[in-house]
This record gives sequence, C-alpha cells and structure tokens, in this order.
Amino acid sequence: MRHVRLPPRPLHHGLRATLAALAVATFGLIGLVGLQPARAAEPAGVPDTIEQRVAACIACHGRQGSTGNAAFFPRLAGKPAGYLFNQLRSFRDGRRSNTDMNYMVRHMSDAYLQEIADYFAGLDLPYAAVSPTSDAPPAQLARGRQLALEGDATRNIPACVHCHGAALTGVQPAIPGLLGLPRLYVSSQLGAWLTNERHALAPDCMAEIGRRMTTADINAVASWLAVQPMPANPKPVSAPAAPLPMACGGMQ
Repeated sequence: MRHVRLPPRPLHHGLRATLAALAVATFGLIGLVGLQPARAAEPAGVPDTIEQRVAACIACHGRQGSTGNAAFFPRLAGKPAGYLFNQLRSFRDGRRSNTDMNYMVRHMSDAYLQEIADYFAGLDLPYAAVSPTSDAPPAQLARGRQLALEGDATRNIPACVHCHGAALTGVQPAIPGLLGLPRLYVSSQLGAWLTNERHALAPDCMAEIGRRMTTADINAVASWLAVQPMPANPKPVSAPAAPLPMACGGMQ
C-alpha cells in the first residue's frame, strides 16, 4: 500500500490567535529591554516674565507694541502709563468694547493692569515712517489742521493741541499722543464717542467733544493727523503747558 503524505492540519483559530499574541508580547518585551529609543528631553519651562505674559498683545499691536501707522490697531509702546492703565480698566469694566480685549482682561486686577501699562509705557522704540501724502482732498486736510491746531470756537470744540500737547505727542500722566496712529483707528474711536459707544472715566471729556463733531470733522482730523511727521522727541511731555480747557477723568 502506497504511503500518502497528508498536508499539515491548519491551526485552530484560537491557537493561532494565542501564538500571535505571544509573539507580540515577546517582541514588545525585547523592545522594552533593548530597542526602546532614548526618551526625548523635557521641554524647557516658559519664563515667568512680563515680556512673556504680554506676548499675546503682539498679535494685534505688533511686536513690543510698536505697530506701524498702516495697521488698524494703535501703538502701545511709549504711551503714558496712566492712559494705558485707564484703557485696560475701561475694557475690563465695560466702558470700552472690543471682544478680544474684554475677554483678555476681564479677570485681571488693577495691580496687574498697572504692571502691563508700565511695561509698554517704558518701551522706547522708533516709530514707523509716515507717508506725507494723502488721498484726502486739500479742503478736508485744511479742516483737519484747523481742528487739531485751532479748534472750532463756534461749536465749542477745543483744539487737539490744548490737551494732547503742542507737538501732539501726549501729556503725562494720562493723555495719549495722536501722531503715528492709523487713520482708520483715529476715525473709528472719534466715531465711537460720537455714537456713544466708547466711554471713559468721568468726567468723560472726549465724549463731550466727540458729540460736537460731525462725521466730516472726524474724517478731516483723522486724515490730517495720519500724515504728520513725528517730531524729533516723540515722548509725551511731563505736564500740560496750560490748564486743560475742560475737566477730564484720569488726569489729576
């Protein structure tokens, strides 16, 4: 009788699964013992500095708060600390409305807001070059110059220089400069006072002035300010040259 060699019987499904599991476990153990790659180095801790904590501000205001005058957002670097502190408090307390700013500062204490204000006020950074040309009509620029330097006595609008300094670079401790700012930013903020959407600490002098201005006035003064060159010394002056024409909250 001829011997017939039979093919090997297939492994039972359960046995096959068991052997596979043993193989995985065996090679896994080998990897743990001798083939495991070196553990990656732990990342360095984030430094707890004021520069690091205000890093979120640069997304809108530019690195170190020195955004150029072509953007919409205002420059922070070098502004009076009292002004910056008052604005941060106004965002926190609801006098000013900006979704991002309201969210960022809503849980911050006065002490922390003052620390942020002092940091940006202490930065001494160059201003971006200002283009001397404007697409505004000459008559509009002339009206803007009049409002900035002379005001409009017929509507009881004081000149910008009477509060913001003769060079329009601001006055300590809480009046900001008006030069080196984006035209759209200046016009939007004046417009917010005109429409009663922006408020400041009482007495809110800018709200009173804003309501006396027309939309044409706002566009004129914003267009004129946007093309003025920065003076040799762009820093805020230490005190007003004369008493302010009206009481303003935040100023001693």
